[in-house]
Amino acid sequence: MATFHAPTAAALAAGALLSALPPAGAQTAASAGTVTVTGRADAGAAVAGFGDAPLANTPIQARSFGSEALQDRGVTSIGGLTQLDASLGDAYDAEGYWSIISARGYTLDNRYNYQRDGLPINAETAIALDNKSRLELLDGTSGIQAGTSAPGGIVDLIVKRPVANLRRARVEFSGSGSLLGAVDLSQRFGPGGAFGLRLNAAAERLDPVYRDTQGHRSLLALAADWQINPDSLIEAEIESSRQTQPSVTGFSMLGDNVPDARTIDPRLNLNHQPWGQPVVLDGNTASLRWRQRLAGDWRFTAHAMTQRLKSDDRTAFPYGVYNPDYSCPQWCDRFAPDGSFTYWQYVSDNERRRSDALDLSVSGKLRTGGVEHALQFGVLGTRFTGRFQDQIFDIAGTGNIDGSLQTPPSPGTPAPNTNRDERSTEAYLRDAMRFGDAWSVWAGLRHTRLHRATFLTSPGADGTLEPTLDERGVTIPWLALARQLTPGTLAYASWGQGLETDVAPNQPLYANAGQPLPALKSRQAELGLKHSGERFDATLALFDIDRPQAASLGSCDAIATCTYRIDGGERHRGVQTSLTLRDGAWTWQGSAMWLDAERHGSSQPGVDGTRPVNVPRTSLRAGVEFLVPALPGLALQAALMAEGNRVVLPYDQSVRIPGWSRVDLGARWTQRTAGTTLTWRLGVDNVADRRAWRESPYEFSHVYLYPLTPRTWRASLSGSF
Repeated sequence: MATFHAPTAAALAAGALLSALPPAGAQTAASAGTVTVTGRADAGAAVAGFGDAPLANTPIQARSFGSEALQDRGVTSIGGLTQLDASLGDAYDAEGYWSIISARGYTLDNRYNYQRDGLPINAETAIALDNKSRLELLDGTSGIQAGTSAPGGIVDLIVKRPVANLRRARVEFSGSGSLLGAVDLSQRFGPGGAFGLRLNAAAERLDPVYRDTQGHRSLLALAADWQINPDSLIEAEIESSRQTQPSVTGFSMLGDNVPDARTIDPRLNLNHQPWGQPVVLDGNTASLRWRQRLAGDWRFTAHAMTQRLKSDDRTAFPYGVYNPDYSCPQWCDRFAPDGSFTYWQYVSDNERRRSDALDLSVSGKLRTGGVEHALQFGVLGTRFTGRFQDQIFDIAGTGNIDGSLQTPPSPGTPAPNTNRDERSTEAYLRDAMRFGDAWSVWAGLRHTRLHRATFLTSPGADGTLEPTLDERGVTIPWLALARQLTPGTLAYASWGQGLETDVAPNQPLYANAGQPLPALKSRQAELGLKHSGERFDATLALFDIDRPQAASLGSCDAIATCTYRIDGGERHRGVQTSLTLRDGAWTWQGSAMWLDAERHGSSQPGVDGTRPVNVPRTSLRAGVEFLVPALPGLALQAALMAEGNRVVLPYDQSVRIPGWSRVDLGARWTQRTAGTTLTWRLGVDNVADRRAWRESPYEFSHVYLYPLTPRTWRASLSGSF
């Protein structure tokens, strides 16, 4: 099995692209279905936070992935973004569950790091992409766009809006028997096309390559708008989705050893038990936005959104080796050397999450002396409530890594769950200041007032409800200095902060049980270079992110012997680069990241200098598309994914999973006749059926290993009429 080695990531990306370039004199042509890695000169991204400012001229690393490009690569979930960009990685991304990914080595928080048309949403659900026009990604500390969030990045989902005369249908087959049918219908009507409607509907039978994971999903979404007059626009949309599917659980270490991935059947699902039930994820989202042009270049926007999620979370959970009295004889955080483990039945039904957001903002331009300002200021209010039932997490019996053992269900002893209430008010200001044609200063300031409370769904062991409360106000800045070297080339330096909050576990072991920790402020410095032109786009960024790390300190073996507090930090320093080359019938793309991640400043022996678990030091994504001259409309595609090794155990650098690489192939053929366009797509992922461990998340104090997805075929036909 090939291993991807660290020091040459950027060189491999550049070499893979440059080595096969056609002659320099060939005529330039952009291909219709390619993934946009960096913005073109006339393209902006809302996730960058500076309105319509072109990405190429904005001192932020951000990218946009359009729906056609996602279909070319077979991306059907947020987790699929890891195929397209080297800065993204898997972080306990399980089939049948909600997507969990990392950016620049930090796991994105599904509660705070996701947006929909710029407003925060909860991503603890399966998010359908059928009615999304594109996904936008912001790399780095996210304080400029979010009051609280994990560092690493923000993902923003942009909803499809009404256009004139669109009729599109799609049928897709993938995996072992997944079959999708979807329609996208849009029309403008009324005087001057003032009114618009767009309907997206999808239904899919889910049958991926993993065994015993059959399910189904559906989506119904409607977007409408009304152009009241040239200065006023009202937009509304509503979406309802449902997914029912068993999830896929991970494998693990066997005693002190990582098993050879070539000896494991990657299609096996250890979650399959007679008493198993599917994970059910229901989501309903609606939004209303009013855009009003004011005097001159000024604009007022009011944007409101509500999201209501319902989940039934169930799994047969492989977790260590435990006795019936819940004692752990030896292998607590992994499987036994013979492949045996304990099945725990987990059931958390009727989970309800509601998120509401209202953003009021004003943006525009003004000049003070010789400085031109592009200003945006506003207030964002959010509210979240999470209501849960008592859950079951109880020992059922013994399983084996080969999936051969079946057990009876657990006794079903209920245990308390934790309800959550959150409110925040964020006041923000962003200003892009231009000093002539070359120099600019970009600044942002966000003040967040938080109120967060938790309480148990039923009395705890001591008979109390054990509530917690966290109230605070925090201000976080962001600043960048940029110079326009040429009309298409920008150099910049930036510095910013991000905010997270944490509370000590409300358990008798902790002397500070239930008490909030000081504000966890991550800090990032970044140097960058960006170029956008007719023939190629390129970015280069050097970043340094430092995030405080909380830990449980003390003996933690009796009441009040443990203290939860900040214990140093986790620092991620790296180089991130991307390149897109267009030359005649050829389009070449690549991105690479080299990452040095380590713990520092800890009071615990053996912690400083260790690399965090599940974070590769190097990653590479490269792709090519060729428009076949002899067959107009036919595009042939190939893609390479490669990653370095990952650490498996916290603070133990000796146990790792090897690096891996895989090759995907695809083809797109577009046929155009009078009034009709047919697009055929055929693809195969992991062509060589490589066997490797894809990721090694350490979750719930347990080692999990997820295999690389085996060879997967996909084919689709879409028609526009």
